[in-house]
Amino acid sequence: MNDQVVSADGCVFCRIVAGTVACAKVAEDDATFAFMDVDPGSDGHLLVVPKRHVADLFEISADDLTATTLTAQRIAKALVSELGAEGINLFHCSGEAAWQTVFHFHLHVIPRYRDRSRDRLELLFEPGRPADTEAIARHADTVAAALS
Repeated sequence: MNDQVVSADGCVFCRIVAGTVACAKVAEDDATFAFMDVDPGSDGHLLVVPKRHVADLFEISADDLTATTLTAQRIAKALVSELGAEGINLFHCSGEAAWQTVFHFHLHVIPRYRDRSRDRLELLFEPGRPADTEAIARHADTVAAALS
């Protein structure tokens, strides 16, 4: 483990990175660690974490976010070529309201298959439903103004 790694007391992902909690390791480099999800939504579902402890998307540095995303991309390509995934979802949760349960930033890399015996996930929302275009425009204006 490199000296940049910062461990938060009680963080299960920090303990996995440190090697004190067992996992099915997939990949590791100086900045990231990838391992299989213990409650997979599909065959090959795994997690990529930065080695440096950070709670969520709001706290992660640009360097760690970039490293984590690039590792997820590299693994996604292997999931397609080696497990026959027909698509990939990258999934992240920041905050309890967004279903975050482990407060160490992580990306779920979820291979997707048409074969339902290999893929138990369902879409979180119903696409194609009529939208409130006025509300969408208001939200766009609010967020755009905050970014300027």
